[in-house]
Amino acid sequence: MIVLASRSPRRAELLQQIGISFTVLAADIDESPLAGETPEDFVRRMAVGKAQAVHAMQPQDIVLGSDTAVVLDGHILGKPANREHAMDMLLSLSGREHRVLTGVAVQHARMEYALSDSRVFLREITRVEAERYCDSGEPDDKAGAYAIQGHAAIFIRHIEGSYSGIMGLPLYETAQLLARATREPLQ
Repeated sequence: MIVLASRSPRRAELLQQIGISFTVLAADIDESPLAGETPEDFVRRMAVGKAQAVHAMQPQDIVLGSDTAVVLDGHILGKPANREHAMDMLLSLSGREHRVLTGVAVQHARMEYALSDSRVFLREITRVEAERYCDSGEPDDKAGAYAIQGHAAIFIRHIEGSYSGIMGLPLYETAQLLARATREPLQ
């Protein structure tokens, strides 16, 4: 059995998209960055921690943990605390390039890990556009205050990397890890 250690509806949708049967059991871990921790180390620690926490409860299962960070100028932009915070994030990303890192961990007999590192280039976003977007409620629970698969798609000039990784679960890397864990190719 494959267990997704996440409550993210986007991750569940992405797994369903590639035909994976799974159950959901979210991990309850502290998701605060550590002092001096790089964004790459942070997403790895989160993805591995989630997979290990759920695997400890269900050791017979293959557990998939994942974490995504939006990174601007080397700093992680988490989920916005409120509307003003979301506005600040959107306007800081406006007209700029940033990275989206998604770590994927699969815990079974051993730990397997992969990192998706994508670049997102946003066009200039006006204050009025940012206000309208925030009014939609979409930025509320999204890292970096936007969802590439939602209304924010109009702000995306182009990307380099994994679209599904930017959404929260890089499907190529995930399929590779799960194939190794199950010892059979996923199609």
